[in-house]
Formats: sequence, C-alpha cells, structure tokens
Amino acid sequence: MDKINKIGLLLFIALYSISLYAHLEIKEPVRFLALGDSYTIGQSVATEERWPNQLYARFNELGYSPGELTIIAKTGWRTDQLAAAIKTASLNNNYTLVSLLIGVNNFYQGGSLEQYKIEFEQLLKTAISLAGNNIQNVFVVSIPDYAFTPFGNGNSNISAGIDRFNAANKQITNLFNVQYINITPISRKGLEKPELVASDGLHPSAIQYQLWVDLMLEFFELNETNIATFENPEIRVWINNTASPMLVTQNEFMQTINSVKIYSISGNVVLESNALPLPVNALPRGIYFYKIVLEHQKVHTGLFVR
Repeated sequence: MDKINKIGLLLFIALYSISLYAHLEIKEPVRFLALGDSYTIGQSVATEERWPNQLYARFNELGYSPGELTIIAKTGWRTDQLAAAIKTASLNNNYTLVSLLIGVNNFYQGGSLEQYKIEFEQLLKTAISLAGNNIQNVFVVSIPDYAFTPFGNGNSNISAGIDRFNAANKQITNLFNVQYINITPISRKGLEKPELVASDGLHPSAIQYQLWVDLMLEFFELNETNIATFENPEIRVWINNTASPMLVTQNEFMQTINSVKIYSISGNVVLESNALPLPVNALPRGIYFYKIVLEHQKVHTGLFVR
C-alpha cells in the first residue's frame, strides 16, 4: 500500500471513528418534546407504553433528573396538520430533547412526496429551534412499515412507498446533521412476531415500542455516573486462529452482550448478532469495525483486520 493510500485509510478510520462515537446529548432536567402522529401518541397502547413515555421512564431509571414530557401528536396527522398544531401550542425553545416522527399519513392518504419533503424540512427546522438550536438534542425516527401487520398483509407496494418516504426524510435529516434512528427493520418483523403488533392489527405494540427504545438508547451519550459499571470493564476482542475464524471476547462478558454489529470500511453493517463468538470466515479480507452493546447500554467499539 503506497503512502497516499495509507494516509487516506488512516483519515477514513479517524473520521469513521468520530461518527461511530457521535451521540445525542442528554441535558438535565430532561425536557422531552415528541412530535408526530399515531406512532408517537401510541394508538392502541396504554399511555405508559408509548415509546416517548418508555424512553422518558428509562432516563429516570438511569438517574437523570426529570423535567417534563410533552407530546404533540395525533392519530391520522400529516406533516401539515402537525405543523398547524405546533403553531397553536404553547411551546418554548428550551427543550433538552426533541423527536420527530411523521409521514405515514402523507403516504397513506396519497400525498405528494415532493410536498412531504418541503413540509418535513420545515418541521425539522422547527424541531431544531425548539431544542434551542442544538442539533445534538434532536433526533428523527424513521416511519415504520405497516405492511408487516394484519392490516397491511405483507403488501409490497406499502413497503415500497414507506421506503420512498423514509429515503426522503433521511436525506433531509442528514443535510441538517441531525441524528436519524431507523426503527423500520424492527417494524418489519410484525408478521413473523405477532406480539409486536397492537390489538388493532395495525399499530406497534408496547413490546415493539420497547425495542425502539432499546435501539434509541444506543444513540445517547449516557452519563457513566448513572450507569452500573462492571467490576472488570476491560474487553479483549480478537479473531482466533482456527480454520474458521471467529470474532471472540473474554468469557466473563458473554452474558452481558445485547448486540454485536460488524461494519465494513464503507460503513455498511455486514454481520449482526446478539452474542459472541461470531463467525467472520465468510467476510472478504479487509478492515472492519465492530460495535458491541452491553447491558445498561455500555458500548465498546474497535476495529480488526480480517
């Protein structure tokens, strides 16, 4: 490898490592504003089972001082209806956390994708403003795929439409350097796992919302003083030298692992599991990054050469 390529590779690794460690901030007291539609107001689940309520409760459990939870959302709302509701609400611009999840009804009601882009961008600007113009206090949640419910019955046209709208909101979110949390893959397990769908046969259940919250917490820089630590925090990860290489770690950590993700150097997830060891023999030769999420959302990252 020549000198220029080496420098380029090292620069990429440095930049990728920064993105891997980028987290949402949590400021105390936690003043959380959730903006959205039926998925945010939690249609067909109890109030405490809505994902914003579950996330807010998890912050409290982790020791963060509570401020308030405000939800501006209603079943059936499109982007324009959410925008109108925000204008009439008495909202300040000092929320320490603001979320935005909107768009399914724009698609379901046959709305224009181009108009959705315009209105979504304006809503994102509003969300940033309500967070005191701090983008690290704002996150966007992808639209779940209701094709994977008894109501949607596996309709591929629904999935294709959801993908188009999510591609649009993700592109806009990235333009503003706001964190984007993709929960859509979780929603697409709804037909194979009926417990993920609410009793109405359309909306997510409390169990699915809990999985969303588990994923969301991976994007937060949690205060280590509020999280239980391990007696031995050291983690050693390596590839063994067998005929079928495996990514392995110390045995004492085997029961604490929530998830393991392997990323290619281009940033794509190439392997995923909830345990180690993880077979990597099928991976082409090259440099890979790993992200291990342990209990209490303690994250360990690094790289290895295959």
